[in-house]
Amino acid sequence: MFDEEVELHIKGISIDWDKIDRRSYLRGIESIAGVSNLSFHKPITFFVGENGSGKSTMLEAIAVAFGFNPEGGTKNYSFSTYDSHSELCNAMRLIRGYNKPGWGYFLRAESFYNVASAEEVYSREGGKQPEYYHRKSHGESFLAMAQSNFKGNGVYLLDEPEAALSPQRQLTLLLEIVGCAQDNSQFIIVTHSPILLGIPGAEILSFDEGQIHPCTYEETDSYQVTEMFINSREQILKRLLES
Repeated sequence: MFDEEVELHIKGISIDWDKIDRRSYLRGIESIAGVSNLSFHKPITFFVGENGSGKSTMLEAIAVAFGFNPEGGTKNYSFSTYDSHSELCNAMRLIRGYNKPGWGYFLRAESFYNVASAEEVYSREGGKQPEYYHRKSHGESFLAMAQSNFKGNGVYLLDEPEAALSPQRQLTLLLEIVGCAQDNSQFIIVTHSPILLGIPGAEILSFDEGQIHPCTYEETDSYQVTEMFINSREQILKRLLES
């Protein structure tokens, strides 16, 4: 689906652990603590793994190192409601491609409300008609923000974008991502969605088993648990509820 010779905007990262405090909690995240270099090979890269495995911490550090606001938005956003990002970004160096992206967005589910509020303020200040995302349902506004910001030749970092979306809307987002990636954009996405993970030709990096490593779609927990539940729902629920 994707050109093997495509020039990525972010080709990889390197981490200088000498710049991270010896007492930092980052050293206790097994999958991250052993990483000095990480390369990306496809226009769409997924980070998968169990809660607490370090996926969002890594994505956030990449976002801040790239110049995005830690809570989300474009590189022009500078608001802050709660400063919680880790020091990993200060020790991280991005390995960039030759082509400079023309646009980008950091979209994270947990701080979407704050970004939607800031979006209205920035729109008014820029003399544009605000989108009024708060007047839509959570899922509608989340998808609308993605659709209005996804463009060709961009960098998009998404943290659990499926959180607000129905399965049907996840398919809509999938189409948006693929179309944008085919127009020279790059996506790095943290997700548990077996729908989004199904994008053909995407790179999947697992943060489980104590190290970051590539895996196939069928090897992800998102696929395996969903398949098992759909095919054996009655037996699984009976076993769980009777235990």
